[in-house]
Amino acid sequence: MDNKEAIIQATIALLRENGENLEAITVREICKSADVGLGLVNYHFGNKDNLIELCVERIINGIVENFQSIREKTKDLPPFEKLEYLGNMTLDFLFEHYAVSKISVLTDMKNPKPNDNTHRTYAAYLPLVAACRPDWDESTVKRKTFCLISVMQQTFLRYETTSTILDIDLSKKENRKAWHTQILHDILEVSE
Repeated sequence: MDNKEAIIQATIALLRENGENLEAITVREICKSADVGLGLVNYHFGNKDNLIELCVERIINGIVENFQSIREKTKDLPPFEKLEYLGNMTLDFLFEHYAVSKISVLTDMKNPKPNDNTHRTYAAYLPLVAACRPDWDESTVKRKTFCLISVMQQTFLRYETTSTILDIDLSKKENRKAWHTQILHDILEVSE
């Protein structure tokens, strides 16, 4: 493994180990764990923030790739229930891994890339939205899927404000689940 990859792997391990306490991860600790010189973080990544963003992207990529196994688990469910299950799982992950998820979502918004995590999430949801509403044309399915992903990201990023406005505590799993179900009904234009 080359120095750059050793730094990435060490940082990912430290991110997993430190959970939400990202400030506790120092460049010195990363380099010690990777067994590389201190200047190599700046040489390869410019700064610690760029390195963290790259590592977060890799972590989230692994989760998004897991969507395929989730499809297997839900293959016998009706399309709406599949979408509901995936959405609840996504929101739970975002809230349970708040710091990492926030970096991922904000990085995608700040520096959109053709295959970033937001795009990959959109691509995973698209066929489920289409299956829920086979009567919609492709353009409508794309637009509604975009709306769904945007609402989920905003629900996560602005959950305190949203909780206040809607008088619902979105930090609680059962409230998020009810909120997500309502949003699905609203966006998909289906009755409860």
